[in-house]
Amino acid sequence: MKIEELSALEVSFNQLIETLLIKKAESEQFTVRLSSEKSQFTRFNHAKVRQTGCVADGWIKLTLMEDQRSAYQQFPFTGNWEIDWQVAYTALQELRAEISLLPVDPYLVLPTGTNTSREVNPGKLLAAEAVVPTLLELVTELDFTGIYAGGLVVKAYGDSSGQKHWFATDCFTLDYSLFSNSGQAVKGTFAGSDWNEPAYIAKISEAKKQLELLSRTPKELPRGQYKTYFAPAAVADLLTMLSWGAISQADIQQGNSALAALWRQEKQLSPKFSLKENFQRGLVPRFNELGEMAAPELPLIDKGILVNTLVNSRTAKEYGKIANGANGSETLRAPEVSFGNLAFEQILPSLDTGLYLSNLHYLNWSDRPSGRITGMTRYACFWVENGEIIAPIENLRFDESLYRFWGEENLIDLTNFQEFIPEVGTYESRQLGGSLVPGMLVNDFTYTL
Repeated sequence: MKIEELSALEVSFNQLIETLLIKKAESEQFTVRLSSEKSQFTRFNHAKVRQTGCVADGWIKLTLMEDQRSAYQQFPFTGNWEIDWQVAYTALQELRAEISLLPVDPYLVLPTGTNTSREVNPGKLLAAEAVVPTLLELVTELDFTGIYAGGLVVKAYGDSSGQKHWFATDCFTLDYSLFSNSGQAVKGTFAGSDWNEPAYIAKISEAKKQLELLSRTPKELPRGQYKTYFAPAAVADLLTMLSWGAISQADIQQGNSALAALWRQEKQLSPKFSLKENFQRGLVPRFNELGEMAAPELPLIDKGILVNTLVNSRTAKEYGKIANGANGSETLRAPEVSFGNLAFEQILPSLDTGLYLSNLHYLNWSDRPSGRITGMTRYACFWVENGEIIAPIENLRFDESLYRFWGEENLIDLTNFQEFIPEVGTYESRQLGGSLVPGMLVNDFTYTL
């Protein structure tokens, strides 16, 4: 993080807000959102560099509101005041011409309050020239494939009511796979704000052990119910489904939430399962698209009971609820599942005979009202007998309800450690954050194909 470059961006952004305040009409209100980054991307294949480069990018989303109507434009943000202001002023004029032609929005939420925040999290990332030798040193003899993305990410907000927020962080993600000669793979992620060499070595060492196990003849299993251990990455995959029509208050009110039975207190989950939003790790901004600040921590499921849903101000206005700083889509931004009592060295002995799943994919709701999720096993999934890994498995499709695998009867335990599973998306811009989750051991998980 170069302080000079960051300061120039912040000065230009603040100047843009101040000038818009001067130029706006008395009847107008506005919000301005900034997303900016300076990132190094390096793509690997067969433990060789296939693509590398640095991207400096930024955009502004200007939303104009008047007479209970709103319109927005998105345009590039360079940090050069002369360029940015001309583009912003043109956008403002075009929005003024457009807004009167749009329908009234009865649930439009106008900016209010004077909340301000400033959070800057400098990190210790690998120097650009050190990324390739550092990452490849441990995997030169392997089919190592993946992408490294690292650098500065900025998110900022300002509006006509006086709210202003600035969030900047140095961070990196490495999304990688190690492939065997037979085409099977071990998948992993590694992320943080400070490069940790011992932790990276441990990650790759564990992946190499799993790669050796994949050389064994795969075992084909009949459909049925099996005792299953889900590694943290697999738990994070399941947790993602709660952001897709479950934990949102709007989905509850519209009758299509997978947690509706939990909301109505017709069902509850295991007392061992607790979920919260935890912004105290500083990985994502606490402010949302309206400049509202979420609480540092928000319990969602406490010992199996749903105590809160995610509620944004638009949902609150429409359904007479109290907003809690949720984003526009009411999705999880900083989820954390509480740990349990299962120690790492006890995972295989406690599983005894069953399935060890490192990853899942192709998840979807098969029956959302009953919380049923379908998906496939993926990389490095194994059959275990008498506490010993016997063989990799052929892919299986599962179909199971969250009320069972997180329920009191079937959730045996969660691990006494958590792993951070990062968001690794790079469409339009680098995604921030991720899930802090333990592994979990489940009885009688249902596999259908």
